[in-house]
Amino acid sequence: MTYEFEGKTEKDAIEKATIELGLESDQFDVEIIETQKKTLFKAGYVKIRVHTDEATPGVKYDDEPSSPVETAKRVMGNPIPQDEFEEKLTAFVSDVITKMGYEAKVEIAFREEKKIGLKLSSESSSILIGRKGKNLDALQLLANVYAGHLGREDVRVILDTENYRVRREENLVHLAYTTADKVRTKRTSILLEPMNPFERRLIHTTLNDFSDIETKSEGDGLYKQVRVIFKGNY
Repeated sequence: MTYEFEGKTEKDAIEKATIELGLESDQFDVEIIETQKKTLFKAGYVKIRVHTDEATPGVKYDDEPSSPVETAKRVMGNPIPQDEFEEKLTAFVSDVITKMGYEAKVEIAFREEKKIGLKLSSESSSILIGRKGKNLDALQLLANVYAGHLGREDVRVILDTENYRVRREENLVHLAYTTADKVRTKRTSILLEPMNPFERRLIHTTLNDFSDIETKSEGDGLYKQVRVIFKGNY
């Protein structure tokens, strides 16, 4: 399904989408279709197109980048589970990894009001991450489904190991800039590798302020591709 929203900023437009659609911002893909910078005589605005997948209701597939405010609210306290929910969640993730044929120590990395991070320590971290993080994403999806089964659909579970999520984000920002340079030079478009919603949104946001570059998502399902397009100078 496709919807359009408008706000003073991209963040404002996304917030309107989450309220009207009743979804978390990581449950849909955002495409920026029009921007108007604020001038002396005109108010600025951003218009976005939201693409929703017909996926499992209530399941949060991946994490949002943390803002400074969110980071300040993050509690990096005791890594040991503090209640029944945390005990069952960590035990579930550990059990799934064991059934995969590997071993991992599962600890609480951080706690937020509606988010909890799990840290996986394992000699098989590279396998748990998988190609482009797909194994880690799959484990995270299972953890979120199980959290919902425990009656905690409001909590987003984030899995990480070897600080992969941060490293992946840095690599994607670098990829966005280098791809923009390539399409400018060749005056063409480039289709990037399949990415999850968070990764696609990171590419869109990184290149949003480039007036000669356009980005759009292509494909179906969770892992879509981002096309980076040279529009020319305006």
